[in-house]
Amino acid sequence: MQVSVAFPTALNSHENIALAEELGYERAWLYDTPQNSPDVWMCLALAAERTSGIGLGPGVLVPSLRHPMVNAAATAMLAALAPGRVQVAFGTGFSGRRAMGYRGIKWAYMADYIRAFKGLLRGEVIEWEGAKMQMLHPDGHAPARPVEVPVLISALGPKGAEVARELADGLFATLQLPEFASEFPTASYLAWGTVLDEGEDRASERVRLAAGPGTALAWHGAYEFGGQPAVAELAGGEAWNEVVNHSPEELRHLAVHHGHCVELSEADQAAWNAGGHSLIESSTLSGTTKQVHEKLDALAAGGVTEIVYQPCGPDTRRELEKFLEAARS
Repeated sequence: MQVSVAFPTALNSHENIALAEELGYERAWLYDTPQNSPDVWMCLALAAERTSGIGLGPGVLVPSLRHPMVNAAATAMLAALAPGRVQVAFGTGFSGRRAMGYRGIKWAYMADYIRAFKGLLRGEVIEWEGAKMQMLHPDGHAPARPVEVPVLISALGPKGAEVARELADGLFATLQLPEFASEFPTASYLAWGTVLDEGEDRASERVRLAAGPGTALAWHGAYEFGGQPAVAELAGGEAWNEVVNHSPEELRHLAVHHGHCVELSEADQAAWNAGGHSLIESSTLSGTTKQVHEKLDALAAGGVTEIVYQPCGPDTRRELEKFLEAARS
């Protein structure tokens, strides 16, 4: 299993990616979350300029945020800066759309978009929104077409699986591993957590900072896909619902996604204090070195070929070093 890393796109993402390369991580993914982050392509370009071997890619692009020509041109640019190192992943917008109050995009739109995107990178004339278009970049403006870049798709249900089987070079999964993961030659799995020291208190401040944001995805995901009744079934869920309900319904998505994947929001903190910290080992990769290694073995048995680990908290080096040690032990 390849051991890779993901970071919430930030002003210092390129520094964290350089550190991940120094430590031996295979690939670095950055999120396409404009409501929380600077532009993912700008940050990846900075990382390409400051690294020499680590793989790079957006994980995941949300098609509705950009015209396919824009993403194709940006992909070609990154491929020129980091030849042979680029992969691109697409998703329906769990945070990239839902945090702005939209639902996820439809799979039919996703399929049409990826067909157009891949056609552009091949140098073809494609049709989008009723118009014919082609990448016209002359020498010095983009690499010659075709631009060969693997495309991964984040999919869970049957509709997503169908699109991925047709158009994807691999699968990009998060929150849960779909049963069909083993059908794909590559399956990347995004996960959070922290490697615990022997006897370390699961409710400690270090663990809260390092594992809390990943644990909070249990409440965020339950809310988005099952509503508040689903959240209430989780440890700390009632406290989480109570805080979120302070926001008017038309603004509630802002409260849900505040600090997403970075820090605990007010609602997340309330849930954590109400016993939600007990979820860290069931909803993230958290555990001792041995326990984390066993969890990775189980993921590999389920078809995962690349674990994508997002560290949290103030000590990025500690989290990256400890996770790599657990993965390789």
